[in-house]
Amino acid sequence: MVCSRELHKLRQLGNTINIEDGIKDPHSNREAHTLTHLEVKTVNTTQAKIGAALSLLMVLSSCTGNNNNNNASPSPSPTSSPAAPSSPSATGVTGQSFENWGSYGYTLANTRHVPYKEITASNVGDLGVIWSADLKTLDKDVKNGNQSYPVVVDGVIYVTTAGNQVFAFDAVTGNTLWHWKPPAEQAAGFSKAGIIANRGVAVGEGKVFMLAVDNSLVALDQKTGQLVKMIKLSDYIDGVTIENGYYETTAPQYYKGNVYIGSSGSDNGVRGFVAAFKASDLTPAWDSPFWTVPPKGQDWLANSKFQGGGTVWNPVAIDEETDIMYFAAGNPAPDFFGANRPGDNPNTDSVVAVNAMTGKLVWAKQEVKHDVWDYDAAASPMVINATVKGEKKKLVVEGGKSGLWFAWDAATGDVVWDGIPFTKIDKKEPTTEGTVSYPGVLGGENYAPEAYDPATNYVLIPGVEEPSRFKAAKSEAEAGTPDFPGAAAFGTNYEAVEGVQGFGTVTAIDVNTGKQAYQIKTTAAQRGGLTSTDSGIAFFGELDGKINALDIKAGKVIWTFQTDGDTVQAAPSIFTVDGKEYITFTTGGTKPKVHVFGLGGNKTQGEAGQADTGNAHSAQ
Repeated sequence: MVCSRELHKLRQLGNTINIEDGIKDPHSNREAHTLTHLEVKTVNTTQAKIGAALSLLMVLSSCTGNNNNNNASPSPSPTSSPAAPSSPSATGVTGQSFENWGSYGYTLANTRHVPYKEITASNVGDLGVIWSADLKTLDKDVKNGNQSYPVVVDGVIYVTTAGNQVFAFDAVTGNTLWHWKPPAEQAAGFSKAGIIANRGVAVGEGKVFMLAVDNSLVALDQKTGQLVKMIKLSDYIDGVTIENGYYETTAPQYYKGNVYIGSSGSDNGVRGFVAAFKASDLTPAWDSPFWTVPPKGQDWLANSKFQGGGTVWNPVAIDEETDIMYFAAGNPAPDFFGANRPGDNPNTDSVVAVNAMTGKLVWAKQEVKHDVWDYDAAASPMVINATVKGEKKKLVVEGGKSGLWFAWDAATGDVVWDGIPFTKIDKKEPTTEGTVSYPGVLGGENYAPEAYDPATNYVLIPGVEEPSRFKAAKSEAEAGTPDFPGAAAFGTNYEAVEGVQGFGTVTAIDVNTGKQAYQIKTTAAQRGGLTSTDSGIAFFGELDGKINALDIKAGKVIWTFQTDGDTVQAAPSIFTVDGKEYITFTTGGTKPKVHVFGLGGNKTQGEAGQADTGNAHSAQ
């Protein structure tokens, strides 16, 4: 998985991909701070990027649909929602009717497909910048890099930053409605994790939920940004601390009164889990977490000095018709030394289904058995209603770092499509001298999410086409890395392959046939993901700061815009206000920003961003 080990090695290699932001402090043994040290940092500022002229661009129309009330619905509805005085976000927000991007993947099914048609292949050239905000200008403590997937509810865009700040913006004007940041004393401990990226929030019951790097779960008031409550996960789940190798970068999900979380740290030798907390008071909603692997010393870990890995470091998907929750689990530990973890190492590199209300197992399917290449099932699964072999079927689909794409029956886990390649596959057993394998440690498909377009029945997969040289440890003792704080499991090193220039791909899989419809090539690895619309367009970004529109059926990029941001490492979110369609996304690198595009916006383009930001992971 993309975690502490990769950052350490990518620094050594000067890798050109800006993955995450953060450094480790090898000499820091400070304990996590207690809640008495926590302060609320709420900033109410106004940053009007555009004025009266913007209102002339808006299409004022009444949208049909169900009334959206976050306190009553399982999750913020993606459908039209007229503003009402009772809505937490109604006051001071531009617009009267809203179609939301209510969670990480649009709906909890994570399909990243919206039913909007205003932006089409014929008018996409009229897209431009409605507003953008430089997050470091808004707060100097914002760190480099950004992997935040915006959530948009009732005219408010919620984004996070590396280092766990949260901003709420008026979606149309860009005005800062509120801003929360962790107190300096708490934030000072984040660097011990080695990573300080964050992928976004969940919204529900009038609160905004975020996981902080130091394994805290934060609840903020949706209207004001004031801190409602913050807990340490270790108060409820034994051992979940930075010192033990756990850290949090994922976005939580809200559903039926619960907040669902996973964690990072497989490469550090932690034990993976998913857990549910009550949104009302942040107390556990299940009797116990769902642990993906057995405890150290039991079962296939009987002779291992390490925990087994299998962390869930991207958001879960939930089928709201069945209450079944699906998640992808990461690599076993230690990564490249498997002698003392015999067998298949079940539930690692797997997609697992559990009952969302109880946390009880429904089914689990493994993508890579006894993994020694760090081939996580990383990206969040999607729940799709698709045509398969001529018949409609509900599926769970996921592409792994293995370069293979899978589809299962959502109810039973029965295999529908088993390991369809979307990258070069040339896998060799690692040796102490080193062997070159495709895919490399980045995948395949990394954390960047797929999208599903129902009109074409295509799943669109963001890919990385790049090998690595894998070197195995000679023994379990060598597999430890005591000089690397929090990590005691990766046990080897890996290298870039000289003379090979990696690139990215977008692959369309026809779900009906299980075959590739087409594949396009991008200059650099696909690190953000895709979002599709009913007008037959998918939007995705690149590591040089460009945003693109893809004609889904034709497989051709029909529009490209160079932003003034560095790197796009998260997929766009698409929403409407008063019937007008907007696209929002974040850029990272050394100048993290949030952007909103719409028809009639400013078409002035920026200079090409720099995919190579040097030591891009430093907490600068």
